[in-house]
Amino acid sequence: MTLNQQKLDITDRVTGKIENGRIQLYLENEPIGKINLPEGVQLELGHHFVSEQNRIYQHVSVPDQSEPRYTDCDEGGWC
Repeated sequence: MTLNQQKLDITDRVTGKIENGRIQLYLENEPIGKINLPEGVQLELGHHFVSEQNRIYQHVSVPDQSEPRYTDCDEGGWC
């Protein structure tokens, strides 16, 4: 039996992480390459997203935890 070389398209399975001025490429958890970013490169992110110090953050609205909530309610909704 012989083995033949074949190309598989894995493009939709590759992810990238920003690390030290470059984008490290991964296939699942295996590093497979990198893209070096030039100095001063600007990321263009969608609304509610921001990049700071090699991290990407999403702005979200969360309920304020300072308001007391009812916790002793029965199955009928009576508290």
